[in-house]
Amino acid sequence: MPDALHVGSGKVRELYALDSETLLLVATDRISTFDVVLPTEIPDKGRVLTGLSAFWFARTRHIVRNHFVALRDDGRSLECRRLEMLPVEIVVRGYLAGSGWTDYRATGAISGHRLPGGLRESERLPEPIVTPATKATEGHDVTITEDDAASLCGAKPYAKARDAALALYRFAVEHAEARGILLADTKFEFGIDEQGAVTLADEALTPDSSRFWPADGYAPGAPQPSFDKQYVRDWCLGTGWDRTAPGPELPPEVVAGTRARYVEAFERLTEIPFARYLAAPDVIL
Repeated sequence: MPDALHVGSGKVRELYALDSETLLLVATDRISTFDVVLPTEIPDKGRVLTGLSAFWFARTRHIVRNHFVALRDDGRSLECRRLEMLPVEIVVRGYLAGSGWTDYRATGAISGHRLPGGLRESERLPEPIVTPATKATEGHDVTITEDDAASLCGAKPYAKARDAALALYRFAVEHAEARGILLADTKFEFGIDEQGAVTLADEALTPDSSRFWPADGYAPGAPQPSFDKQYVRDWCLGTGWDRTAPGPELPPEVVAGTRARYVEAFERLTEIPFARYLAAPDVIL
């Protein structure tokens, strides 16, 4: 990329510096499960992530400011403001699933939140809860308590980020439910901008950062079908894989099925045909 300096790589994104104030986030088609990047890519996955993030950034500025500057014509690259990132991810859970369900079964609580007894897997919680996690450079992120998160971030920045995360989640839940999708949980990252304001960063409300379920057929008491990468996780576990690198190659039918789920989530949430986005990405804004 001749106009930018490569400064980092994540599991899915490549990060470039455009200048002293602006970064370029490029979403690849890589997919990771259990923090392992798989050897097989999912065509157009990066464009789904970028398009959905831009969609939400454009529609949630009234809730909290964000780092979005511009969407590039490739549909997978976002120009963003540099921030001083907070050292935690803020996960909002509205349903009992994933690691939250595992923790609840073991202790009756998640990240210090004591929950009512007798809840079933995938059941809607009485109120959304916030379960922060550390950002692991290697291996798995670790869930921590909100007191620990406040100590790491500072009490005031964490409180503002937490309040923003809950407001974003509630906004997205209402939007998604009107389009037949349940937002079970999602994670956000925040930073501090040059004015000292807490600012939404990274990606927002995508199938990689969120657990999306079809509302029709929702039935608590078991795992739910999903529009996110749970489909790939389940297939990988079915192979007997031990969750360590290298991950298994995905067969063509799993690749196609995963792409279809990502694209369906995009189209249902945005009400924009994905082909139209590919032709003119700015249609998402």
